[in-house]
Amino acid sequence: MDKLKFGVFLPFYAFRKQKTSLFKRLKDVVLECEQLGYHSVLLDDHLMLNKMPILECWTTLSALSSVTEKIRLGTMVTCNSFRNPALLAKMAATVDNISNGRLELGIGAGVQKNEHNAYGFPFPSSKDRIERLEEAVEIIKRLWTEEKASYNGKHYTIRDAACEPKPVQKPYPPITIGGGGEKLTLKVTARHADRYDWGYLPSVEDYKRKLKVLKKHCDAGGRNFNEIEKSCWPAGQIFIGEDKKELKKRILQLIPKDVSLEDFMQASFVGTPEDFLKQLQQYLNLGVTHFMLFFGDLPDLRGLRLFAEKVAQKID
Repeated sequence: MDKLKFGVFLPFYAFRKQKTSLFKRLKDVVLECEQLGYHSVLLDDHLMLNKMPILECWTTLSALSSVTEKIRLGTMVTCNSFRNPALLAKMAATVDNISNGRLELGIGAGVQKNEHNAYGFPFPSSKDRIERLEEAVEIIKRLWTEEKASYNGKHYTIRDAACEPKPVQKPYPPITIGGGGEKLTLKVTARHADRYDWGYLPSVEDYKRKLKVLKKHCDAGGRNFNEIEKSCWPAGQIFIGEDKKELKKRILQLIPKDVSLEDFMQASFVGTPEDFLKQLQQYLNLGVTHFMLFFGDLPDLRGLRLFAEKVAQKID
């Protein structure tokens, strides 16, 4: 997996039915990802999801950084409004130091209104949240690169703030901007991102359209479009197996009761390694080098292992 980057998305709700410690099960999966050669593991950033047990992602990343050696660790994506951006810069720099330069920062404007309300965070308009996101990224970059950073914006202000030690990665850890809004979010992506994350898109044509929009924003702002790494989710969830009959049985056990088989299949990949290679090829032809993978059978490790052995190795 040296030429391409395969990141594994590990939302906490994937572990909700486990009887063992939530962190222990997560750690076991992360160590398996590292052993198999995946590029990174990415945690979601939620404070609550109904009554489901969820660990805070940044303290979890810190713990994971001390039990891993090679795999990169990050957020997909952290919610900007949950933390003051100067504090987030310090937290992220700390994780990058603890992990010896393995942090991947994914950040977005935030979308869960009920979560904000429950925890007492303001939830302003989408435009306002995206403005805050852009200011936050500007502040984070300054704190990571300047001896003393100052910023006086519409939403945030810092004065002679020092962030020491700086991140290990230079000039700073890669930043992924999450969100696919074409008028506002992609403009922030064009200005600041090293990589983008649009979530799962239902067709390659949708993906091509967003590429064109992003390029227009880059051209308008004087940014080299090719400086931004192309990333995609080739499927919403991935269910991969060599025996199609056995795979179908597993799928029928995993489908939520309130979701129809038809709806489930539209957003999911269900098939063999050979089928998935064809799925990936259409994005490889567009120059995609980073793939986000959400194995829908987690914490079962069969799909994770089969992809590493029968898909990733064949592409290399």
